[in-house]
Amino acid sequence: MIRHGRWRWSLGLAGWLVVVAVPALAQSDVVGEWRHYGADGANTKYSPLDQITVTNFSDLQIAWRWTSVSTEVAEARDEITPGLFKATPLMVDGLLYVSTPLGQVAALDPGTGKAVWIYDPRSYDRLERPANIGWQHRGVSYWEDDTSDDARIVIATHDLRLIALNARTGALYPTFGENGIVDLSQSLGREIDRSRITHSTPVAVVRDTLVVGSTLTDQTTTREAPPGHVRGFDARTGAMKWIFHTIPQGDDFGVDSWQNGSWGYSGHTNVWGNMPVDEELGYVYLPVSTPTNDWYGGMRHGDNLFAESIVAVDAETGQRVWHFQAVHHGLWDYDFPTGGNLIDITVDGRDIKAIAQTSKQAFTYVFDRVTGQPVWPIEERPVPAGDAPGEWYSPTQPFPTRPAAFDLQGITVDDLIDFTPGLRAEAIRIAERGQLSPMFTPPNVRGQGRPMIQAPGTGGGVNWPGSAVDPESGRLFVPSQTRLRAVELIEYAPPATVGYFTETWAVPVPGPQGLPLVKPPYKRVTAIDLNTGDHAWMSPHGDGPRTHPALKDLHLPALGGHSGGNAGGPLVTKTLLIVNSGGRYVADQAEGARTLAAYHKGNGDYLGSVALPAVPTGNPMTYLHDGRQYIVVAVGGGGGAAAPELIALALP
Repeated sequence: MIRHGRWRWSLGLAGWLVVVAVPALAQSDVVGEWRHYGADGANTKYSPLDQITVTNFSDLQIAWRWTSVSTEVAEARDEITPGLFKATPLMVDGLLYVSTPLGQVAALDPGTGKAVWIYDPRSYDRLERPANIGWQHRGVSYWEDDTSDDARIVIATHDLRLIALNARTGALYPTFGENGIVDLSQSLGREIDRSRITHSTPVAVVRDTLVVGSTLTDQTTTREAPPGHVRGFDARTGAMKWIFHTIPQGDDFGVDSWQNGSWGYSGHTNVWGNMPVDEELGYVYLPVSTPTNDWYGGMRHGDNLFAESIVAVDAETGQRVWHFQAVHHGLWDYDFPTGGNLIDITVDGRDIKAIAQTSKQAFTYVFDRVTGQPVWPIEERPVPAGDAPGEWYSPTQPFPTRPAAFDLQGITVDDLIDFTPGLRAEAIRIAERGQLSPMFTPPNVRGQGRPMIQAPGTGGGVNWPGSAVDPESGRLFVPSQTRLRAVELIEYAPPATVGYFTETWAVPVPGPQGLPLVKPPYKRVTAIDLNTGDHAWMSPHGDGPRTHPALKDLHLPALGGHSGGNAGGPLVTKTLLIVNSGGRYVADQAEGARTLAAYHKGNGDYLGSVALPAVPTGNPMTYLHDGRQYIVVAVGGGGGAAAPELIALALP
């Protein structure tokens, strides 16, 4: 808790600070707080609050709205276009903390949404555009010293700085780094191109260590790229404590999985999703992404540890405790976009401290998070090889035996839509233009075969909003989407050194008359019992194209799907499962996307939705303030008509 005392602070020169009336320090109820991006270090996205229930969810009303201060900068400077408002706020000790799409930090009154302080690192003065996804940021982190009055808000900025702010005033900490700032561009072990790397995800906090990942540009024409090594920093001083080489260097363990010295120039293999932590063990779990580049690896022969792996790291020393590689020599952009969920389960009478890691390929990998042993067997199975010039192919890939996949994996003619004979025939004709393939089929070079239809394709399965767990029932709740992509390799001629790539993030696959090519549901929520490995229920998420002219007379049930960009962010409470978007019985998919939907945790029954001013773009969170439960979610932004706002909902 924050304790009363004298706060040391300095405005510094790196940004501006606006301070309005600071409320008296609140008596904090930890049960009603939201201290981490995923509610807690375990990334459960769970709250025990129960004021909002199955009977009153639809009565929720907007309690307050806060417009992101990023709009003020965008209005003043035409060259800056903030992206979608993707942040999930924290609520600690009577203040709500959030980052804006431009990486500004705001502390708000949780009862009114009024700003208490705002800090602007002015990254846009130092950077034309952040790598990969542009001006988007997913949140801040909170650290406190149990032995003093020290409580800090920490942010890793787009322009490669780690900044520590006084949690009550927003002022820079002069004893952290250089006047509150650590330069993150200087400790990766290579000279880097600053335009190709950024930070847009909350840092992980493990005891007194701040763990920092990174985001890197996917589209690349060179085999040389910044490495995605993960670093640990002292939360008090900002001094770097360790670096974990996600691409092994020199004589590191795993360096032999990068043949022909490719470890020396290959890049990415970064951690851009959130990282769960086990405070008791002192471990942080790294969901590692794909190396350069996403669909061609002819310049990096071998399995390529620790790409597309889960790595448990001792947060004090940076030493690897255990790892599991989910994709050997990745060629499909099957990186881990989100952190796993930590939960204690009981399997066949054994109590297990588990981590459940969901993936883009619609697998759930479940491990003992202490030892790294799979809870259920994971089998190495043969997969197809390709014939791209210079490529190296892994003969096998890992397949979990339990739980079953939660979305479409691979595609056959049996998966094509069959609402009517005419639609079925048209779907078959469209599918013949590509190659219907099992999962892990490598792409062909353009002109040497049909485009490979990949399922799940880019953005399919689970993405950065991730999954949630209910620690009371041991259930995992997985929002996912079925997304097909046509992939073929395109040669990059010299002076490019990457060999081959594909269209940016591959090409969407059309279906008959604008419908999807495959059968529904197109977005869904799956509940998995982690004590047994069985699916408990599956519910379509959203109406989908039920009212399409070709389908409206068929009177179909919900098909799953909405016009939002991902499957939806989950929030679990004592009483409900709440997921972004997914409203049913609406005029069109766009209307269904502008909602929060609720489900019965036990059986998956759809309980209704609450309309929002715009599509929710950040994960929802909840907290208790002055005896009232609030749900807050970010909406809008991205240069569209809807302003980036935080929307707070509460019962009348």
